[in-house]
Amino acid sequence: MTDIPGGARPRGDKFEAGLATRREVLGDAYVDKALDGADDFNWAMQELTTKFCWDEIWNRPGLDRRSRSILNLGMIAALNRGHEFKAHIRGALNNGLTREEIREVLLQIAVYVGIPAGVDSFRMAREVFAEIDAQD
Repeated sequence: MTDIPGGARPRGDKFEAGLATRREVLGDAYVDKALDGADDFNWAMQELTTKFCWDEIWNRPGLDRRSRSILNLGMIAALNRGHEFKAHIRGALNNGLTREEIREVLLQIAVYVGIPAGVDSFRMAREVFAEIDAQD
């Protein structure tokens, strides 16, 4: 089980299953930073996200993770949520999308969401790619 602020521990298989998926998609470093930064005020949001996004939705059998990543990139770009978008660029790579496939997703975002969203999406993706390349 994962420790949470105040020494309490999450209860239930949904949290643990969601946490495992969250780590597989976003990576340990990202998830650890989110959990380590949680306090009594926002822990409930971490728990909600882990149980419902990462277990109830991401662990459903109807779509594979690649498809879910593509959907998330489009939706998060449309919502203009840069921090989450960058995390999901990494997730898309972890889920098997190539940089070329991500480029195609971003072009589609530009046409259907708008050129400014497309420009921002390309900029953020390039930042993530540069971070990844610097680690290699």
